Amino acid sequence: MADEREERAVYIISVAAELAGVHPQTLRIYERKGLLRPARTAGNTRRYSDRDIARLRRIQQLTQRGVNLAGVKLIMELQAQVELARRELDQLSRELESARRRAGGDLVPMRSTRLPWERG
Repeated sequence: MADEREERAVYIISVAAELAGVHPQTLRIYERKGLLRPARTAGNTRRYSDRDIARLRRIQQLTQRGVNLAGVKLIMELQAQVELARRELDQLSRELESARRRAGGDLVPMRSTRLPWERG
């Protein structure tokens, strides 16, 4: 439910800019640079969500620390990759724990084996 609220694009550009503390033209620049992708209405008007506003605030924090927009984009892409890896690790951990419970705790770690064509 909270995710749904964060994703609902309800703010027009002027409101989003005010909430993020920037000029509306700055939002257009961020969009052109690929830092932000607001939703669009049928009439092609930009609409921003709470998640977009949080992202705008993060961009502002980074730029105020002296990071240029290319750096901001890279940082945010890397953060997204780390978050994805963290979710995948959490899922794998849950699956491993489930397998351990099903096996009754009788899982024994195996030594890593390499195939002849693998170098190592």
